[in-house]
Amino acid sequence: MEQRHPLPPFTVETAKQKIQMAEDAWNSKDPVRVSKAYTIDSEWRNRNTFLNGRDEIVAFLSGKWEKELNYHLKKEYWAHTDNRIAVRFEYEYQNAAGQWFRAYGNENWEFDENGYMAKRYASINDLEIDESDRKFK
Repeated sequence: MEQRHPLPPFTVETAKQKIQMAEDAWNSKDPVRVSKAYTIDSEWRNRNTFLNGRDEIVAFLSGKWEKELNYHLKKEYWAHTDNRIAVRFEYEYQNAAGQWFRAYGNENWEFDENGYMAKRYASINDLEIDESDRKFK
């Protein structure tokens, strides 16, 4: 299998590099690009949705970005161990009716030896915001 650098075990520097790569991919809003960072059989929990594998990830993200318009995400380093990284994040989006939201959350990631994310567990809360309260413009 091809490797996806940086590889575990992570240092603070390589963990932050992995986080920035994920942020860039998610902000592309390209479900296929995002899915390529995960193992073929990756396990996800996203809020109350459980997914397995890249095909389900692509379908989920396609639906997400059809509903979450003007999406912009920022991820921040929280902690790491050898093959795990914890991040906090926030993102903003607008629904079809024009209402803005900011979503806050935490993610726990586990990587395989080739640098692909095998597990992703995300806890997320949404807050309605006024357009004037947006952080990411």
